[in-house]
Amino acid sequence: MTTAARTVLRSEVRLFGREPAALFWVMFSPTVLLVILGCVPSFTEPSADLGGRRVIDLYVPVSVLFALIMAGLQAMPPVLAGYRERGILRRMATTPVQPSTLLTAQLVLHGTAALLSALLAVTVGRLTFGVALPGNLPSYLFALLLATGCALGLGAAVCAVSRTQKIATAVGSAVFFPSMFTAGVWLPVQAMPDTLREIVGFSPYGAASVALDAAAGGAWPGWGPLGVMAVWAVLLTGVAVRWFRWE
Repeated sequence: MTTAARTVLRSEVRLFGREPAALFWVMFSPTVLLVILGCVPSFTEPSADLGGRRVIDLYVPVSVLFALIMAGLQAMPPVLAGYRERGILRRMATTPVQPSTLLTAQLVLHGTAALLSALLAVTVGRLTFGVALPGNLPSYLFALLLATGCALGLGAAVCAVSRTQKIATAVGSAVFFPSMFTAGVWLPVQAMPDTLREIVGFSPYGAASVALDAAAGGAWPGWGPLGVMAVWAVLLTGVAVRWFRWE
């Protein structure tokens, strides 16, 4: 990483730290959600419908995906769209620091924040509710990286098709709720009816939920959900590259 890139990244980290709302929703709200659900007595008891697992066991991967959704859809698009709307990206294009440097810094910043938030959720789930750590750690990390690619690609695509910060916020919010559903925030994917679960499995977060749950249980997720995530990551990144404008 060049000196200019490090400087831009440090600046973006400082700005991110000055936004209490963004800091809370990306870094801490997934863990807060997990703790609230863990306070429901029935969620910490084994369920025959879930093969002897507890509901809280299913919600650790969901909390991980919630962190990715918050970073990709709620935090990053308004920032980038705001920079473009205020002409910051256009002015940067005339300096040695290119706009692509700022874009890279934003991707690294929000990707790292989401992964740290995911780590916090997994840790709290283990220490507070006795949720087992991922049984197949390499597969879990691989699925998590693909899911992160989907989240950042989706956020970049939202920014690419949004001319202003208000539009980026509106579009991000419109995509936010379907993403929450397919990730299993309201109803875990594993508890959905078979037909609905198959349909949701073709969405990026539905596939991620299936893959993370399988890896958490010690199994290989299979190329189906991993392939779905890879296709979405490439497709969304392509849309972002094709339609993104610096001004």
